[in-house]
Amino acid sequence: MSISAGCSKSLFGKAAASEVGKRKLSHPPTPSCQSSSFPGRTLSLQAKRERSRNAFSTAWFVIDAIRTFKYRQRTMAAVSRARQLQRLVGRIERLITGGTALSSRFTTYRLAIFIAGVICTVTLFRSGHYQSGNLALAGFVIVFLIVASYHNRLEQRIHRLRVWMAIKSAHLARVQLAWSQIPYKPAEPFATHLYAQDLDVTGPHSLLQLIDTTVSDQGRSRLTLWLLTQPPEAQVWNTRQALVKELCPRSLFRDRLVLEAQLAGEEEINGRRLAAALDHPVGFHGLTRILLLQTLLALGTIVLGLGALLDWLPGYWMFTFGAYALIYLLTDQGEELLEHAVGLHHEMERLSRVLQFIERHAARPGSVMASTCASLLEPGRAPSSFTRHIARIFHGISVKAHPLIHLALNALCPWDLFFAFRLRQFQERVRTRLPLWLDRLAEVEAASALATFAYLHPDYAWPTPTSAIGVRSRSLGHPLIPATTRVSNDIALEGLDTIHLITGSNMSGKSTFLRTIGINVCLAQAGAPVCAGTFSWSWCRLACCIRINDSLDAGLSFFYAEVKRLKTILHATADWSSPPVLFLIDEIFKGTNNRERLIGSRSYITALSAGNGYGLVSTHDLELTDLEHEIPSLINTHFQETVSNGALAFDYRLRPGSCPTTNALRIMELEGLPIPKPTSPEAH
Repeated sequence: MSISAGCSKSLFGKAAASEVGKRKLSHPPTPSCQSSSFPGRTLSLQAKRERSRNAFSTAWFVIDAIRTFKYRQRTMAAVSRARQLQRLVGRIERLITGGTALSSRFTTYRLAIFIAGVICTVTLFRSGHYQSGNLALAGFVIVFLIVASYHNRLEQRIHRLRVWMAIKSAHLARVQLAWSQIPYKPAEPFATHLYAQDLDVTGPHSLLQLIDTTVSDQGRSRLTLWLLTQPPEAQVWNTRQALVKELCPRSLFRDRLVLEAQLAGEEEINGRRLAAALDHPVGFHGLTRILLLQTLLALGTIVLGLGALLDWLPGYWMFTFGAYALIYLLTDQGEELLEHAVGLHHEMERLSRVLQFIERHAARPGSVMASTCASLLEPGRAPSSFTRHIARIFHGISVKAHPLIHLALNALCPWDLFFAFRLRQFQERVRTRLPLWLDRLAEVEAASALATFAYLHPDYAWPTPTSAIGVRSRSLGHPLIPATTRVSNDIALEGLDTIHLITGSNMSGKSTFLRTIGINVCLAQAGAPVCAGTFSWSWCRLACCIRINDSLDAGLSFFYAEVKRLKTILHATADWSSPPVLFLIDEIFKGTNNRERLIGSRSYITALSAGNGYGLVSTHDLELTDLEHEIPSLINTHFQETVSNGALAFDYRLRPGSCPTTNALRIMELEGLPIPKPTSPEAH
């Protein structure tokens, strides 16, 4: 049975053995045979043991060489993708540099045309050549407008290139795990979730930050839901993964989707706010009649005003305007809604552009994308057309942000009443459709984010669900650890009630081992590829006790918070109507004293072995390894370190059996803390 998972030297901040040093690590050689009274027999036994030792060393070297070859293959794939993105970003940067230089020349041309036009026109007019002056003025204006038009188009293309470069640079940062350059959108902390914080699924420098390329709040919520609400139904998961796989090679489509949204503004689309604005009741009873009356009064005021201005009529316009103003002041112009809708036109424009882009590129017959976006491709008026008209209405409503202009427009015509009337018309047609459009967009966004994650990591494997309970993987690594420092290994966690008890020295990789398994299972059940060579698993409910914090607000100590989490996990294993629980428990009961920790840990692990679950438990208590004699399904495994030139070195490989070494006193000594003096070299 091979059991391992990815851990990182950099994660613990400790220097580990080099690749050459790792190859030299092997099991200790078998001690030579003691002297015997039968020399021939002694030589024969020595020869056999020597051959056995050589064969074992050769086999270990071959296994290690295969692992190293696979590791280098995967590392080169990641490096190749990074180089491809670097070349693309460099090419875009050169285009922007050339475009900026050309834009500067256009600015000079416009200034020269303006100055030349002013000089020529003034000179011709002063010399009395009025006809030539008018022709010169018209000619310079036409030339100036043509140059300005080309200049504006150039600036738009430069802006488009800058946004495109930002998208590609963010992808490069995702490959290189340059967290400061990966966009981060703050979200709720999920403090009570059973694995969100334990596995770094949410928060800064998390899995969600790494893979989130969504452009709307509902898209981000859908992606978060996929990661945190598991396991999904098998049919839902199959459809989701099929969509992700279909979008994986379509990198241009995915990035253009983000580009279309960001060209209309950097803020994400707030679908909830848009839906709330369209769901809010508009206008009042008799709005149509009042709008018609106000329109007639406004037209009468304009006609009578022009007549008075031209001295054709007396000042009758004051009567119609007075009636118009009185009705305006006495009627509800939809102030609450209009205040609510101010500024929404930018978000609606972004939504319209994104929906229009999907409509153009999703209609591939027989594709998963087409079936997912079926509600966006219905015959008749396209969703983008509706949203584009609503964006114009919101744009008209947003005039309220400029009080003087707003007052002047309402003095000339029933501006607010007209847009309230138009909005009510579209509300009746869109109110029930918009939530469905936003839902389909969120589905495409979330799948696109996972597809981008797959595209940026071509060395990752697509997981395979199986009916056999457990997790099986080869070359499993942690996706949040750089490929250059990641250590990938194998794991075989098979059967219900199976518990792997992990012992090991401090900083040897126990916690990262648990997180590696958990975060890859989370990715697999979300429909994404996993950081592994091969990966198969059965549907499970993830539950972790790895990162527990005390709470001053709730009055919880660290130990009590840990006890409450462990109680939740144990209760989850008592539910036999749901999929098994995959529990990952790090340093069980570390918040209490040794004697009670041992007693509590024995009882808790025994109870876990009788429930509907399987998983891993790490501990520093070597006495717990005796549980393998009491619990048939418990397997001891361990991490260990080596001492080289007086320093500790870790290879982060999981080995069978209990840990033969400890290093706490050694670490304390290396950091200059006082420790008891050793009584003998062997004790040291």
